[in-house]
Amino acid sequence: MNVGALGLELTVAATSENVPLLRHATRAYLEDLGIDEATLNDALLAVTEACSNVVRHAYQDTEGKMTLSGSAADNHVSLVVGDGGRGFTPRIDSPGLGIGIPLISALAESVEIRASAAGGTEVAMTFPRRAA
Repeated sequence: MNVGALGLELTVAATSENVPLLRHATRAYLEDLGIDEATLNDALLAVTEACSNVVRHAYQDTEGKMTLSGSAADNHVSLVVGDGGRGFTPRIDSPGLGIGIPLISALAESVEIRASAAGGTEVAMTFPRRAA
């Protein structure tokens, strides 16, 4: 794990037990940046939801990895949750409730869902960087 004021990079097994680990890493990173409490809470919920989506949807019956990266600029912070799974496709038989992406979109300043270099999906989220 690499956590610092300039960036965050973490790769873990895509299991439900690792979702809190990524949430805690996000908290440490954002607290180091001095992000205000409301934005911190929004980002933590969005990252938790994105990680939960990886665990629930990305690999189906196989094991895989999920990644979390973060970067900061003067007025915003970007967080990206990614996987190397089967990609993002809507499914009628989805085991989830279908509220994850709308929730993330409501919490973040901007959201981009894109194909990852690993062949899976990345959810890139941007949050305002306001001081606490």
